Amino acid sequence: MRIVAIPNQKDNYSYLLIDRSNKAAAIDIFDVGKVEDAAQREGVEIIANLTTHYHHDHTGGNEASKHPEVPVYGGKAQGGKVKIPSLTNPVGHDDEFTIGDHIRVKCVATPCHTEDSICYYARDTEDEDVPGGVFTGDTLFIAGCGRFFEGTAAQMYDAFSKLGKLPDDTFVYVGHEYTAGNLAFAKSVLGDQDPAIVRLAEVVKENKITVGHSTIADEKVWNVFMRLGTDTEKLQDLRDKKDNFKG
Repeated sequence: MRIVAIPNQKDNYSYLLIDRSNKAAAIDIFDVGKVEDAAQREGVEIIANLTTHYHHDHTGGNEASKHPEVPVYGGKAQGGKVKIPSLTNPVGHDDEFTIGDHIRVKCVATPCHTEDSICYYARDTEDEDVPGGVFTGDTLFIAGCGRFFEGTAAQMYDAFSKLGKLPDDTFVYVGHEYTAGNLAFAKSVLGDQDPAIVRLAEVVKENKITVGHSTIADEKVWNVFMRLGTDTEKLQDLRDKKDNFKG
């Protein structure tokens, strides 16, 4: 199993999730050309489209995809309303499907940023030594938390609880490159001498692209939102402070 990050727009990420059979899923397509170029470079065939939520910066390429025959996976909003363009395979919490011959994907429903937000945990079924990866869209960022556009702090706490139960060595693949800003906010909350924050600062310093450098275990120690525990009022308050942060 391989994962290729595809930076696009100002700070978005699309991804290729690649099976050893050279079959691949594209995640959160916006710039179709960049996704196609990456697939060509990697020598893979795109056989699925995985969408984390309906916002245009994550779905803008769904209808323009050069692979209209491939299934488009995504969540549904409250009441079963579909907002994701070209959705063919609606999925819910704990649903599973395969990519190629060796990748198993499990869905983790995380409504809050949007009602249809869903994360995808992928693992190699043939090699248990290969860490899994989770595509979190705009729910969990490296050292950060998505905005509560269509949900509550209690829902985000539930989302983080679900993600926190994934294996600690699971790599986190987020929807945006927000890590430097999240680091600055974390310093304002925890101080710049916190050991986890010192370590995160090194990651930011050494890597323009930070995806692939954070695991669930890392998020548990350097993500201030995951360190709050069960206090959803503090989670809401911290999210409000982050929205107003000028760091």
